[in-house]
Amino acid sequence: MASLEVSKEDHKLKEEDECTGDGSVDFHGRPAIRQGSGKWVAGSIILLNQGLATLAFFGVGVNLVLFLTRVLQQDNAEAANSVSKWTGTVYIFSLVGAFLSDSYWGRYKTCAIFQLIFVSGLVLLSITTQIFLLKPGGCGDETTMCKPHSSWVLGLFYISIYLIALGNGGYQPNIATFGADQFDEEDPLEGYSKVAFFSYFYLALNLGSLFSNTILGYFEDGGMWALGFWSSAASAFAALALFLSGTKRYRHFKPSGNPLSRISQVVVAAFKKLRVNVPAGEEDMLFEGEDVDESNTGGVRKMLHTHGFKFLDRAAFLTSRDVEQLKQNERSPWHLCPISQVEEVKCILRLLPIWLCTIIYSVVFTQMASLFVEQGDAMNTRISNFRIPASSMSSFDILSVAAFIFLYRRVLNPLVRRIKKKGSKGLTELQRMGIGLVIAVIAMIAAGIVECYRLKYAQKDCKHCTGSSSLSIFWQVPQYALIGASEVFMYVGQLEFFNAHAPDGLKSFGSALCMTSISLGNYVSSLLVSIVMKISTVDNMPGWIPGNLNKGHLDFFYFLLAGLTAIDLVIYIACAMWYKSIKHGEKSDEHYEV
Repeated sequence: MASLEVSKEDHKLKEEDECTGDGSVDFHGRPAIRQGSGKWVAGSIILLNQGLATLAFFGVGVNLVLFLTRVLQQDNAEAANSVSKWTGTVYIFSLVGAFLSDSYWGRYKTCAIFQLIFVSGLVLLSITTQIFLLKPGGCGDETTMCKPHSSWVLGLFYISIYLIALGNGGYQPNIATFGADQFDEEDPLEGYSKVAFFSYFYLALNLGSLFSNTILGYFEDGGMWALGFWSSAASAFAALALFLSGTKRYRHFKPSGNPLSRISQVVVAAFKKLRVNVPAGEEDMLFEGEDVDESNTGGVRKMLHTHGFKFLDRAAFLTSRDVEQLKQNERSPWHLCPISQVEEVKCILRLLPIWLCTIIYSVVFTQMASLFVEQGDAMNTRISNFRIPASSMSSFDILSVAAFIFLYRRVLNPLVRRIKKKGSKGLTELQRMGIGLVIAVIAMIAAGIVECYRLKYAQKDCKHCTGSSSLSIFWQVPQYALIGASEVFMYVGQLEFFNAHAPDGLKSFGSALCMTSISLGNYVSSLLVSIVMKISTVDNMPGWIPGNLNKGHLDFFYFLLAGLTAIDLVIYIACAMWYKSIKHGEKSDEHYEV
């Protein structure tokens, strides 16, 4: 009998060892078995899915500014603003996807639904372009303009591209976090793989766009817009099919409920106790919440009390009324919140200043899809009889990303780990993001210098200014390469930082913060262009960014961005030094390493 009990105990321990240690579950809601789920098998499917989906998205996005000028006959400034607003909307929708994922649907279901919307938008765009927009046939290249379109045709076009924005925006933050979910951070080996996953994820994103920036960009630049859009639709459909094929292999985390209600409860409870006298050293009088239902926080790990934002601690302060209600099991979450719930709100507040400092960087980043393309289009784009599409120059950004990911992971990070104290993980996420800002300043200075020389060799009074400067388009390579290097430090660092430091119940929200900074960067870019054009066109001047770039001063705009990014860097350093991370499982009042 005793041996039977021992056998059962051994079997139970063995079963526990086979399960993941981070609480992930399989498709049916059962504890995920380590050997049969997740890891690099599931991670590789998600990386391939990301590559194909990115190919589809950039098959539309990378040449959209040229499509608007050639097919819809918008001028340069209007087209640049339209692209900035559309791209910004893509990333605003990431908040919608993150909210649905963290609150109700879970990451798998959210990814599947929004990918289906993405495919639908691409199919509608392809049909609208082929049947209605490319009139007369063969229009849309650099020489043949398309005829004006009716309002309902334009309506179909905008519905299709904003369906693409909704689908891609809702999918993107969740696929990054869902990929990270496939690695158990409680296991040392899988924890290392989880950190590596974000670098490979960003690499897959860039490699996916390489095909669209080169092959698809070439066809679209030659007026074969329908072929390019149908290719994007096919790639998006393949991505969705591949994603669904890995269903049984994935690890999942259950959604933790509406975060807005949890945040609101803390704020309301703190205001209700505004007049309560809270003595100094009140840590022992804060409600820990061990004996309450954990479903309100989704069963996530508890977060320990930290100093700062003292006002919010009132939400967890135990008054005599609270004690009586607890004895009667009548606690109101709008009057008393567990300290872990309070710390969740503090965590979000600490992340916001870091996030705000990334917006100006995104203004720099978004120039690749708009002004860099227009600048390149006005340069010498020919090698013998072959014309290089201006949008394909972003391939050098992608190659730079691939090279610097390799250099960082294989050379720079191991070197830093040896130089720093024993046990160091190398450069922290915050340090890498700061380096990204420094490189972004240099990139804008380089772009401004190239523009100065482009203007020097440009024809001022050209009617169609494509290729109007004798300066080779390959002089743009340094600015693209520098932006690529800055992305490796800034955006990969951002993905890791917000995923690691967001509360357990808001992981998709953490990834959405990264995308939303890109969104706001696009809107700020659009606002900056509008302000600059309004100020610089006084007294009938052509302005910095006119339809004919040879009469403007795009270099001044680039130097302005360099100055704004330098100021942003100073503010970022102050915010990074102030930032305090929250640890689980042990009390810590140490600042995050900067």
